[in-house]
Amino acid sequence: MDAEVRTQVLVVGAGNAGLSAAVAARQRGAEVVVLEKAPREHRGGNSALTVHMLFAYEGVEDVKPLVGDLPPDVMRRMEERVTRYTKDMYYDNIMRVTEGKSDPELATILVERSADTVQWMRGLGHLWEPTFENPVSANVVSWEGGGHGMSTRWFDAFERLGGTVLYDTQAVDLLQDEEGRVTGVRALGLNGFMNIHAGAVIMAAGSFESNAEMRARYLGPLWDTVKLRGTPFNTGEGLQMAMNIGALPNGSWSSCHASPQDAERPAFDYPGYNKTGDFWSRYSYPFSVMVNLYGRRFVDEGETWRGLTYAKMGRAILAQPRGAAFQLFDAKHRQLDVIRGYEKATGFSANTLEELAEKLGILDIPTFMQTVRDYNDATQPGEFGAFRLDGLGAPGLEPPRSNWALPLDTPPFEGFPVCCGMTFCFGGLKTSVNAEVVHTMDRPIPGLYAVGEMLGGLWHWNYPSGGGMMAGAVFGRIAGTHAAGVVG
Repeated sequence: MDAEVRTQVLVVGAGNAGLSAAVAARQRGAEVVVLEKAPREHRGGNSALTVHMLFAYEGVEDVKPLVGDLPPDVMRRMEERVTRYTKDMYYDNIMRVTEGKSDPELATILVERSADTVQWMRGLGHLWEPTFENPVSANVVSWEGGGHGMSTRWFDAFERLGGTVLYDTQAVDLLQDEEGRVTGVRALGLNGFMNIHAGAVIMAAGSFESNAEMRARYLGPLWDTVKLRGTPFNTGEGLQMAMNIGALPNGSWSSCHASPQDAERPAFDYPGYNKTGDFWSRYSYPFSVMVNLYGRRFVDEGETWRGLTYAKMGRAILAQPRGAAFQLFDAKHRQLDVIRGYEKATGFSANTLEELAEKLGILDIPTFMQTVRDYNDATQPGEFGAFRLDGLGAPGLEPPRSNWALPLDTPPFEGFPVCCGMTFCFGGLKTSVNAEVVHTMDRPIPGLYAVGEMLGGLWHWNYPSGGGMMAGAVFGRIAGTHAAGVVG
């Protein structure tokens, strides 16, 4: 016989979105239980592997409270470097990268409530550190201790408020009453099945990126073999459970967050093990020349800020022969200090481009050499600027090159093999502005909410770096507050 557990608000998933919802509900006085599918040592989902969230700010004074006390020289540089990232700029970037397909109402809520939400998090003990000196990045601050530190602080805040976390416990089915209201979940723990009854259920169980069958079904060929930049636990049951009772799918189910990763990266990351978050990421590509196995360029590496292109760059790499690409640099890039985070990268160095191509295993070296010659010939004189869109392009090329184009002509030359690494899927569930899940009959499903990667409609084909984590906190807070009000 199944064990029986009762609470007021049940949160399924213990990442940033789920714990944001859980903490908000506890602050409103609701009794809250959180289910975490993973064991305690690997808790936190993909959130524990990230580094920041994107929020609007009018100037450096809005950012200072997040970072605590800083050495005077660091504070001075931050005051000089950090200008503003307004709500209008944020909204425009969302619409730009999603080609206008983002749900305007959800995008507006995300943008309007982002600054207030990070200040709320600061009051709960979250802490950021300066990262404004990273080139081509809009991340002026990131979490102290990375995603692992952020995740730990969420758990600490929830437990201080008296919340309960059940580890090694997977939701299996949603429970409903005769009127269709969601009244809890059936779950499987280490000691067997249990029924957890609740006045409201907030689904924050991630998307389906860890499920090869679902990746192939929704994203198409090759995606079933892709490596994950994230946890192995997000296998899509939460979405399937909700759709089984009539939840309406929403957003772009055929696209996902996929970025350039070290070719030798493992198949996935365990939260709690890779505490740095970006150990395998190869994000200096805007300064590189990136070619495929046959020595041909295939993207505008310097199209715009890295945070607006990296989540679509993995798809472009996967589409190349054998899903392989190579990022190429020369001595100037080292001197300019724009090859960041590659200290332990899989890579090769050579004094000639031909030798480098051989070491990398490029199959058509004559084509490769012609690609580099054409690129070098097209580069223009001008002032290189790693912290701005410098307009230093290479006109006449196809694909074009818009910024940060330096000729590859100064040995030693370096090359880094990269592959596509997938983080999460953009498809999710239709919700109201309060994160209530919408039925296919175009009405809310009473008692059911979806947040984080399960909330669909914001992202299509691409997204702005940190936008997903910010959406998780914003809508998690909204859902937890609303659910506590309903059951209170």
